[in-house]
Amino acid sequence: MGYGWALFSVALVSAAQLLLKWAMMHLPPLGALRLWLDPAYAEPLILLAGGLLAYVGSMACWFMALRRLPLNKAYPLLSLSYVLVAACALMIPEFNEQFTLSRLMGVAMICGGLLLICLPAGGKGDTPRR
Repeated sequence: MGYGWALFSVALVSAAQLLLKWAMMHLPPLGALRLWLDPAYAEPLILLAGGLLAYVGSMACWFMALRRLPLNKAYPLLSLSYVLVAACALMIPEFNEQFTLSRLMGVAMICGGLLLICLPAGGKGDTPRR
């Protein structure tokens, strides 16, 4: 169940990043008076609030994950958010993200590192000492 909480936390924090990016692309500077008076900014403000709420939800899920998983297993899972945000940002044309070989290699390295950390130990050299 701990991995489920951690993965839900990753999904929420990734959604938060995407919502915040979209909202900030459609809002004037936060100190601008027109931001609070012009009804045209209602949707971006709602999505901004949604992104902030997703962060709060992510933290709640993270607390639950930390109760159930060792930190050395839970913490690396946070790097999955880099993979999710990068992949989703590529699918949102308005973000104008570019797919490059170096980004693909970076994502592959993150995934490889997660496999090395999270998979159970297999060889004799990997067993803990008593």
